[in-house]
Amino acid sequence: MNSIHPIGVFDSGVGGLSVLRDIRKELPNEDLLYVADSNHAPYGDKEAEYIATRSVAICQFLVGQPVKSIVVACNTATGAAVAKLRARFKVPIVAMEPAVKPAVENTKSGVVGVLATRRTVSSENFLNLLARFGSNAEIIVQACPGLAEQVEAGDLRGEKTRSLLQEFVCPLLEKGADTIVLGCTHYPFLAPLIRMMVGNEVAIIDPGEAVARELRRRLQGIGQLSSRDRLGTEQFWTSGPTASAATLISQLWGVEVEVKRLP
Repeated sequence: MNSIHPIGVFDSGVGGLSVLRDIRKELPNEDLLYVADSNHAPYGDKEAEYIATRSVAICQFLVGQPVKSIVVACNTATGAAVAKLRARFKVPIVAMEPAVKPAVENTKSGVVGVLATRRTVSSENFLNLLARFGSNAEIIVQACPGLAEQVEAGDLRGEKTRSLLQEFVCPLLEKGADTIVLGCTHYPFLAPLIRMMVGNEVAIIDPGEAVARELRRRLQGIGQLSSRDRLGTEQFWTSGPTASAATLISQLWGVEVEVKRLP
């Protein structure tokens, strides 16, 4: 591991680009490698062992680049695989978890809504979060089947996406939620649409910035922050078709990018 080595980031698809965006803001001089496991997306409805196998394979690829740290930019993969990844790989691994703690601290109504995938809401990690912080607020958990797929399709404002969000968000508002946690890295790309639905009085919490800060803290603690006096670069890989991935990633990242096929 060397301070000039890049940081590896992966997700089941393109959702982790929302985390990559926060990492780029927090660490402008770092080189970043991103893997979208699009051929196996979404992870949300797959078995934990399948997700763990894919996560190990991707981390093996990233370590071979080599990277100095890995960010698991996927709540579902965190719940299913992070313990195995940390036991197997020596590089620092920073992972996601739904921002339940800050949401509970933020709420004034005492009601917090969590939007997440089915696999995330049934994971041991998430159930532990509820056990730790659930006594301080009413936490309403809403699984959102099909929502990550809309982001994977590049549909951030269409009728189907709006209909799904209304189905998932409206019950939270009806029960008095004044704070909504985005428990999947795909969902920040839908935050503008969610904001239109919930108004300005409801807080929307995205943990991406906190993950980026934690990554900085971890790298700084081991003396591995880049000392290069230049802006960092980004490289992208996908396990799916590269042409469609390049179109979608360019749309979400905001500039045209090249995407390579994951070996």
